Amino acid sequence: MPKFESIDHLREYRRQLIAKRDPNQSQVLVCAGPGCLPMGSEEVAAAFREEFEKNGLGAKVLLKECGCHGLCAGAVRVLIRPQEITYQQVTPGDVPEIVEKTLKEGQVVERLVYEDLHTHEKAAYKGEIPFFKGQMPIVLRKLDVIDPTSLDDYLAMGGYRGLRKALLEMKPDDIIDAIDKSGLRGRGGGGFPTGRKWRICQDVEDEPKFIICNGDEGDPGAFMDRAVMEGDPHAVLEGMIIGAYAIGASKGYIYVRHEYPLAVSRLQLAIEQARESGFLGKNILRSGFDFDIKISRGAGAFVCGEETALIHSMEGNIGEPSPRPPYPAQSGLFGKPTVINNVETWANVPEIINLGADWYAAIGTEKSKGTKVFSLVGAVNQTGLVEVPMGTTLRQIVYDLGGGIKGDRDFKAVQTGGPSGGCIPAQFLDLPVDYDSLQSVGSIMGSGGMIVMDTTSCMVDVARYFINFLYEESCGKCTPCREGLKNLLFILDEIIHGRGSEEHLALMEELCGTMATASICGLGKSAVNPIRSTMKYFKDEYLAHIRDKKCHALVCRPLLKYTIDPETCTGCLACVRECPVGAISGKKKMAQELDQELCVKCGLCYEACQFEAVKVE
Repeated sequence: MPKFESIDHLREYRRQLIAKRDPNQSQVLVCAGPGCLPMGSEEVAAAFREEFEKNGLGAKVLLKECGCHGLCAGAVRVLIRPQEITYQQVTPGDVPEIVEKTLKEGQVVERLVYEDLHTHEKAAYKGEIPFFKGQMPIVLRKLDVIDPTSLDDYLAMGGYRGLRKALLEMKPDDIIDAIDKSGLRGRGGGGFPTGRKWRICQDVEDEPKFIICNGDEGDPGAFMDRAVMEGDPHAVLEGMIIGAYAIGASKGYIYVRHEYPLAVSRLQLAIEQARESGFLGKNILRSGFDFDIKISRGAGAFVCGEETALIHSMEGNIGEPSPRPPYPAQSGLFGKPTVINNVETWANVPEIINLGADWYAAIGTEKSKGTKVFSLVGAVNQTGLVEVPMGTTLRQIVYDLGGGIKGDRDFKAVQTGGPSGGCIPAQFLDLPVDYDSLQSVGSIMGSGGMIVMDTTSCMVDVARYFINFLYEESCGKCTPCREGLKNLLFILDEIIHGRGSEEHLALMEELCGTMATASICGLGKSAVNPIRSTMKYFKDEYLAHIRDKKCHALVCRPLLKYTIDPETCTGCLACVRECPVGAISGKKKMAQELDQELCVKCGLCYEACQFEAVKVE
């Protein structure tokens, strides 16, 4: 890889690079994203290499281990190009058949292609699969086709073209104007206009200025930023370099949580490649602009996703927030002006500069422009990463892309925005997903987590889960958050154990009001969303727990009652063998009896009974 001495040098290298590549060459792209790696994608890639060597295909077929293919259901996923054939649930044992039938004979291995769960229609080609049809990939567009360790791959796909345009054709003010005109808002949760934040920082007369990429993704079930850092690291770097040029920053940092070692290694490699090639360091592409990036590793504290807490952590202090103002754009890292945006925000920047603000602003809604990446998880048939235009409805995401609810159950709610988000009921399935509409129903966009729940979920238990998470992750600095979460968790425990009262509901409302008003940071202010939304839309469940001492979803064990039907019980003794406390007794081939005083409501008897004699209510 040469060191690019000028923009002309970069342009010529890219031209030669593309000219050398045969668009008709067969490619095998093995997903090495967060969903496929644990399922054995490395073993699948190794099996392809071995099979290529056996068949003399090493020089004819290009093998790549790529980023996330998006559709995590059915891992390990393999994409064959240029035909765009996609296979799922691939194991090393399937590789010889794929090589023989697809790569040699041009046939499709039918048993490995996508099959619709409802119509049972099969789709061998990526463009035919409903999961991909409704998407508009911008941030994710390169993840399934490039090798994240190859700078050449990134350049061939238009990488650093946005940087070239920014340095050659635009002034810093022009760049900020373009970002502002595009309507890009921060994808990390707050939704603050990105261009406005950059302008505030640019206008501060103090140096040095810093750029930070917030890669501290801590929401349960969320892996959007991780997938981008692992699958397209140069896009993050390019966005940061453009942003640094715009505001006049000389140093940048990527804050990545300790639990993402692959993201750290991929980013570090990309930084080294960028330095060697002249995209980072002194006099970048002979523009006179100096800028470099380092990685800062976090310890996995959820609160460090908040800007000021993140800054304190980077400075070597306890990761806890500070009151604002001043905002980081005015006084941030080491007291200097600092722009912080998350991974997805930075990855959008090169495309906006390259294709223009008007192009980006034409996507989405009036106040929420562009696309949004979501990690779609929970009770849907097709989990994975989706990128859709702002304004796409929840129904389209859950049913068209997600394939509907598992087991043909009914949709109950979707929780958006991470643990501080709200639970949105079925009556809002046709709600367009954007910043304002989600807030109007008591939720938030957040960084993009989307957890779908069916009728087997108890919303009181769901609220308790998220409040417990937030309680454990709260830094404890401010009293409203620290004591508020502690008391909310206590009340929810009382309700779940059948000791709740209707006065508890009023007390929770009061606590939520105090926390939302008086907490220092966004964690405490938004932590009330799970409580407020579930109490608003699912109050009947709270009342059932309090008045009837019943959990109709059969989730809250203290409120469950297990019995054995003497008419159905065969006396097989399976329940007796599983009971950990000896609460079940009776002779073989005779109906068993369950002592309610001894029963600990573990449910093992219910799971063990093959004759449905054990009942639960």
